[in-house]
Amino acid sequence: MESTLKRYFKGDRVIWLIIVLLSVVSLLAVYSSTGSLAYRYQGGNTAYYFIKQFSFLGIGLMVIFLVHLIPYKVYSPLSPLLLYIAIPLLLVTLLFGTNINQATRWLEIPGLGVTIQTSDFAKLALVVYVARILSLKQNYIKDLRRTFFPLVIPISIVCLLILPANFSTALMLALVCWIMLFVGRVSLKHLLGFSGLAIALVGLFVFIALQTNSVNRVQTWKNRVEGFSSGKVDVNYQAQQSKIAIATGGLVGKGPGNSTQRNMLPHPYSDFIYAIIIEEYGMIGGILVLFFYMVLLFRAGLIIKKARRTFPAFLAMGLTLLLVFQAMVNMAVAVNLIPVTGQPLPLVSMGGTSLLFTSASFGILLSISRSQNKEELFDGEDPQDNN
Repeated sequence: MESTLKRYFKGDRVIWLIIVLLSVVSLLAVYSSTGSLAYRYQGGNTAYYFIKQFSFLGIGLMVIFLVHLIPYKVYSPLSPLLLYIAIPLLLVTLLFGTNINQATRWLEIPGLGVTIQTSDFAKLALVVYVARILSLKQNYIKDLRRTFFPLVIPISIVCLLILPANFSTALMLALVCWIMLFVGRVSLKHLLGFSGLAIALVGLFVFIALQTNSVNRVQTWKNRVEGFSSGKVDVNYQAQQSKIAIATGGLVGKGPGNSTQRNMLPHPYSDFIYAIIIEEYGMIGGILVLFFYMVLLFRAGLIIKKARRTFPAFLAMGLTLLLVFQAMVNMAVAVNLIPVTGQPLPLVSMGGTSLLFTSASFGILLSISRSQNKEELFDGEDPQDNN
């Protein structure tokens, strides 16, 4: 059994273990948090959403397995094509996408009735593209025209197309790219100057949108920030219910399936699933889930440290930062450290598109680790044994 696992499941074993553990947490938390949803839409069939999430996780694990077998080098030449696909998809979604909760984040696939969140694909495509450009242009990394513009123009376009419907995703993606550029030795003067300009333009956009009421989501952002700063229950209902769930969970929690706030919290199976985890498994369970993501960050750091080429190092850094930042934002919202956003907990929250692209990110990370293990194996062989 062990030899079979070693043969087919390559790469960092600790990351594989984290994937399995987060998948188990997902099944338990989603099954517990979808009870009211099942009675509302599935006639009380509480197993429906469990089976659905189990299926998505199964597909996700298959995606991880298949992607981790593909050499990471394949993604570098593909990245411009992925970006050329992502940008039109974002534009079509912004103009004609399915509107849910005043946000056009989803695009319906004609004939299938299935919706996808195109920003998930765009995040992955952009990180791969930035990693490619940084690796190719290290010899003239400080050059404004040859390096800086080819990087910031695609970053700006993607983030601006995501911004109107999903401010938190656009901000998080921009921050990850900024860190990649900073670590990649892009001119700090250029970075700071462009960052100041971007902040000013976004501020102007928000100001005009508030004055003209032309963008519905801007008013939502304003209400969430005001609700967070004021702490009033009537304007910050989600955060208040989340705090009740966390407070009543105590140290060891109420036990699996015993959450009461799942019936009060909007979206307890996605945006606020971390609050349900703490309510049922206590602070111990919440800290354990946080620990999983911290271990992921640490193991990715080891992969980056071992990288012999710049592309896999930048790629592993960008993908890991996206996953960990998203997890931190979701958990920070649940414990009321930041205003409410719509970020799911990677590999835990219920969902299809987010889970599949999260799985692809894990697969690429394991592909990089797998290639490093092969290089170490060849380095340790006696040349006379290669015949």
